[in-house]
Amino acid sequence: MVRSMYSGVAGMKSNQTRMDVIGNNIANSNTYGFKSSRATFRDMYYQQLRGASAGTATRGGINPSMVGYGSQVSSVDLLMTQSAMTSTGNPLDVGITGEGFLQVMDPDGNIYYTKAGMLDIDSNGYVIDSSGNFVLGTGATEGRLDSTEPGKSKIKIDVAPIQASAASVSSEISGRTLTISSTNQNKAANVGFTFTKSTEMPMGQRVKAIMDGTSSVINIQLNAEEEFTDMGQLESEINKAITEAYGGTHPGGDFKFTMEPDPFKDGPLTGAEIITTAEAQFTGGEIKTSGTLTDGTTAVTSLPNGFSIKETGLQFSGNGDVDFSFTKTGTAPDEAYEFTLTLDGKTYQGSVPQSRTDKGSGSILLEQNPKVDGDTVTIGFPGTDTIENLLNNGGGTYTGIGVATPSEPTKNVGLGKGTFTLTGGTEFTEQNIGNLTGISIGADGTIVGTSAAGLQVLGRIDLATFANPKGLMQSGSTYFTETSNSGSPKLAIPGEEGTGALKNNALEMSNVDLAQEFSDMITTQRGFQASSRLITVSDTMLEELINLKR
Repeated sequence: MVRSMYSGVAGMKSNQTRMDVIGNNIANSNTYGFKSSRATFRDMYYQQLRGASAGTATRGGINPSMVGYGSQVSSVDLLMTQSAMTSTGNPLDVGITGEGFLQVMDPDGNIYYTKAGMLDIDSNGYVIDSSGNFVLGTGATEGRLDSTEPGKSKIKIDVAPIQASAASVSSEISGRTLTISSTNQNKAANVGFTFTKSTEMPMGQRVKAIMDGTSSVINIQLNAEEEFTDMGQLESEINKAITEAYGGTHPGGDFKFTMEPDPFKDGPLTGAEIITTAEAQFTGGEIKTSGTLTDGTTAVTSLPNGFSIKETGLQFSGNGDVDFSFTKTGTAPDEAYEFTLTLDGKTYQGSVPQSRTDKGSGSILLEQNPKVDGDTVTIGFPGTDTIENLLNNGGGTYTGIGVATPSEPTKNVGLGKGTFTLTGGTEFTEQNIGNLTGISIGADGTIVGTSAAGLQVLGRIDLATFANPKGLMQSGSTYFTETSNSGSPKLAIPGEEGTGALKNNALEMSNVDLAQEFSDMITTQRGFQASSRLITVSDTMLEELINLKR
């Protein structure tokens, strides 16, 4: 009777412990990153009433007889099963979609491990969790990760500064490229230039700069009658005039002016020739031909039957065999004529819709194919009737001998065509967390931010894995600490070496199964209730025993 009472007490204690575990699970059913536990029982020691004996030829064997003393808690196991993710909309929330734990460090330097990814950035720029502990991983300097290997350092967000840069502008004029750039790297060089000419400037004064102070446009006036020997002299005179107009050195520094191909290659240019509103015109080169038509008629000095060489490209030159042909391509209403001209092995091609030739003669640009030198040839063509007659009578080809001369540009440079605005000049400016316009965490843990300096890497969150994660010790606040049975942490970049990737804007929910917990609660309650009945009944039996004395 005493043994049954002790068994009842032991059963009540065991079931009470199990109820404590169930209660903790249910209480944390909405705790992000929480891992539930389960309590298991085992029987206790036994009192032997009779030992076992082996059987003989005349007598059978006897089994041992033992009476137990109830149950006790065998273990409280962690259940490390993966739970579902819930979207939060917070760019600094992360959930781990598999194995691995976030690493955090408290103010005393103790390292904990957690599945709860509610992260933030403190006023000093450190990545922290909801308890204010530092999240560990790999930092970044000037937009680059400090290491390609996983780490366990504090992650401090250092926003890269806006680097100083020089302003510049490039513009195509008359087949040349004009480039204007500043020597100083700052925003003051983001100015515009207009170019005009003046016939009223005194002799000896080549350039005058006009700055009205109400806009960032600088008007450069060139003396129409003064000559400039090269781009270097033009640049020097312009900077000298700007300095005088500004009352000192311009904050954007000096301005560099280059133009390719060089407009001064054939000698000096006057201000009037430099400041033209019209772009440079080209004197057309020519292809002089002589030879025999395919139909055997007399030689010609140009392309026959209404075709002509109107203009050749800037680099075009050569001599040798000249072949010209044209064919009709496509189907109505998309029919077109394709023209091909070959000079000394160089081929130039172009096409024109038939609808265009219906309107009469015109011209078409033939481009080099393949485009090796960038040469072009402009040919004149007759109307549709002439072309169709030639095609119908086998006259779509011409062969002869030719010499081509390159076209030459006029001296008009064309700087007066408009305003040339320099852009891209910036000041060196320190940036901090407040300058970030966006931040996100990638699947590999890389923290990326956006600021005026552009997109930049700010750090990386690294994970820790354990050989036996169930051997970790729960420390509260959804933290775990390593134990001798969990093994030492192994660091990994999220998504590598068997770890799960990070899911941004999401958190891992508690893995508590409420249906299972309520079922366990019922069986635990019944077990506790039955154990209490053991004590009641044992007490009644003791009472009957005592009453025998009466």
